[in-house]
Amino acid sequence: MPTETTTAPATAPTPRVTRRRGPAAAVLIAETRLFLREPGNLFWIFAFPSVLLVILGFIPAFKEAQDDLGGRRVIDLYVPISILLAMITAAVQAMPPVLTAYRERGILRRMFVTPVRPSALLSAQILLHGAACLASALLVTAVGRIAYGVALPEQLPGYLLALLLAVAAALTLGSMICAVSRTAKAATAFGTGAYLVMMFSAGVWLPVQAMPDALRRIVEITPFGAASQALQQAASGSWPGWIHLGILALWTVVLGIAAARLFRWQ
Repeated sequence: MPTETTTAPATAPTPRVTRRRGPAAAVLIAETRLFLREPGNLFWIFAFPSVLLVILGFIPAFKEAQDDLGGRRVIDLYVPISILLAMITAAVQAMPPVLTAYRERGILRRMFVTPVRPSALLSAQILLHGAACLASALLVTAVGRIAYGVALPEQLPGYLLALLLAVAAALTLGSMICAVSRTAKAATAFGTGAYLVMMFSAGVWLPVQAMPDALRRIVEITPFGAASQALQQAASGSWPGWIHLGILALWTVVLGIAAARLFRWQ
């Protein structure tokens, strides 16, 4: 029969555990409030990909099945592309200037002398932007299904795996930009350059599946080119290619290690 001594730790956390969890939770709550007060970020991450999908749906040719796309419509291809667009916006446009500004103003340095570690702030930002990407993905999928009859992913487990790997690769790319940018202006400049390149590799201007073979092979070794192919394959009912999943995982590991080594708190 258990005694009070054996059951107490399970029901009453020690003060030490409370001190560890309390500040981190407070940081997350505070950062969530600040994030929700930024209408620009909310629009470009959460709403704009769906708005873009609706606009593209007004093009009649995009709603016609095409033989060179395996009987699919262009609008079908743009659902995963719009999902990737939200990730790109969150990772390289929204997150880096915020974290770099915190470091530039000395906030991260001052946090070292408080119960809250600076890593809690970094974790909160990554969690918030990752959640925004997933929420945007859900909205884009719903809009595509309801407005244009886009089929739901036929290989759902593979689709979710590719989606999570794409989010991870995107956020580590954003962390890398934070690591190499000394100021918020530099982060914005680096982010803008990366934004344009990643938009192209994700297929925003021309779907990866419609690119010439040589160009497609080059694009597929980029994180968002591989993500686009993996999501399209899963949406069509096939398990995403292990090469594409491997490329996403490799980019995540390499960028994550590089960002951790290069990142400076002050």
